[in-house]
Amino acid sequence: MPQLPDDLDAVAVRTWCSLALEALGRERAEIDAINVYPIADGDTGTNLYLTVESAAAAVEAVFAAHETGATAPATADAVRAMAHGALIGARGNSGTILAQLLRGMAGVLADGGDAAHLRLALTSAADAARQAVAHPVEGTVLTVAAEAAEAARGEDPDLRTVVTAAYEGARAALARTPEQLAVLGRAGVVDAGGRGLVAVLGALVETVTGQAPVLGPRTASGNAAKAPVTVDGGSVVGLPVGGTPVEGVTEGGLPASAPAEGPLDCPEDGGAGPAFEVIYLLEARDEQVARLRTRLDALGDSLVVVGGDGLWHVHVHVDDAGAAVEAGVEAGRPYRIRITHFATESGHDVRVQAEPAQRAVVVVVPGDGLAGLCTEAGATTVIARPGEPPASGELVDAIRRAHAREVVLLPNDAALRHTAAAAAEQARTEGVRVALVPTRAAVQGIAALAVHEPDRGFDEDVVAMTAAAGATRYAELAVAERQSWTMAGICQAGDILGLIDGDVAVIGADVPHTARTVLDRMLAAGGELVTLVLGEDVPDALADALEEHVREGHLAVDTVVYRGGHQRAPLLIGVE
Repeated sequence: MPQLPDDLDAVAVRTWCSLALEALGRERAEIDAINVYPIADGDTGTNLYLTVESAAAAVEAVFAAHETGATAPATADAVRAMAHGALIGARGNSGTILAQLLRGMAGVLADGGDAAHLRLALTSAADAARQAVAHPVEGTVLTVAAEAAEAARGEDPDLRTVVTAAYEGARAALARTPEQLAVLGRAGVVDAGGRGLVAVLGALVETVTGQAPVLGPRTASGNAAKAPVTVDGGSVVGLPVGGTPVEGVTEGGLPASAPAEGPLDCPEDGGAGPAFEVIYLLEARDEQVARLRTRLDALGDSLVVVGGDGLWHVHVHVDDAGAAVEAGVEAGRPYRIRITHFATESGHDVRVQAEPAQRAVVVVVPGDGLAGLCTEAGATTVIARPGEPPASGELVDAIRRAHAREVVLLPNDAALRHTAAAAAEQARTEGVRVALVPTRAAVQGIAALAVHEPDRGFDEDVVAMTAAAGATRYAELAVAERQSWTMAGICQAGDILGLIDGDVAVIGADVPHTARTVLDRMLAAGGELVTLVLGEDVPDALADALEEHVREGHLAVDTVVYRGGHQRAPLLIGVE
């Protein structure tokens, strides 16, 4: 049996993230089913899962960087990675609030993981989340977080006691949410976001005690319930991780008379609400964000702005999606912009569902420029920012957005092979036929997309795209961060590295000379077309010079140039 932690060190944080992801994976569909506030769109469980998946992936990346070391990462590194991962991967209203809860905890746990620090962390998390919401509402995840922190107060030095108390306080608060929020009482359910937080805290209990919580539901008084909690004559319960059903209530937290599948159709008080959900990451200064909050608050509702230190996650429901994005542009640099449209049907908010297309392509791209290129070609794109590879949940979400019966997935990165495979497998369980073409670079994805023909047979199309990708050799330039051994010799910090098919083949002093050398080596094996993808700060003059170099030395070879935008490598090269 593994040794139980005496405090929340980096290993415990890693375990907590993993167990929380498992718990939300088990409960995702049930949480989706009771999602009625602030919008009855049935995705709270999914959004929480994707948010925690991003947090867990960031923590795993920290551990991967320490694989060759003798010690585990520092606790501060792990908790900050957890918070950052949740921030950049946050989905929906609930995921955004959870990201701020984790950020609030991380700020304290970075200084220590004992019982005293955890109590402070829970309080800091609850306060930070409440401050991030423009108009806090009781009976939501904010209430559950506050009650968890309150229940953990005291002087007991035992970490297990603090964690268990917080969990029990959260469960008791969850059971009371239908009494506090009328829309929950009418629907006969507990708050979906609060239930998700209970699952996350349950995973923390399992981390520090070695046992998953198995207690039954609780009443508002905190005593074990032997009958359903009654609200306006209806049975209400919010089952925690490992909870047991109560007579008259389904395992999903629904009244026995409620539908077992799909979101409950229950509008917010006061009408159907705005038509769009707008989410984006934003690079901006604090004073700019303060003005942004004021402007977005005037545009719509469900406003949550979380983050800090120059990086923010913005979530709002509005009728004018363009104005919400423009407000972000005025405040700083918004990216990863996601706009979801809601339609009004019988006064209730539901997702717009058109007839699915027969086939679509989902492609991962390293920058905004290629995203625009691929979108024009009809593909659904996922942008992989430097140091922020997409998680499997983000790829699954893109497959869903593509809304097609058949999907070709182009990961464009060897490191995303397993992530893409997991996403494809998940999408297949949802009835989508998915083919994964193992592209290892963006230029291979461009080549594959160029031969895509949606009117031919699926298998034939996949074979043609795979062949085109496989016939494309790829290279990229990178800047060495430190002295190290490579297949081309010893490089120094600041050297320009030319990587061909993933291996360092050229070490140069500047980008132009290194690029020419890489091109000559690649074209020595033949080729008919050179593709150049320029990074954001690379001048057009370099592309002109390289195009002239190819024309002078290889008469039968054509060159095409694309702007990749903000990407990791200053230059990507493809030869086919």
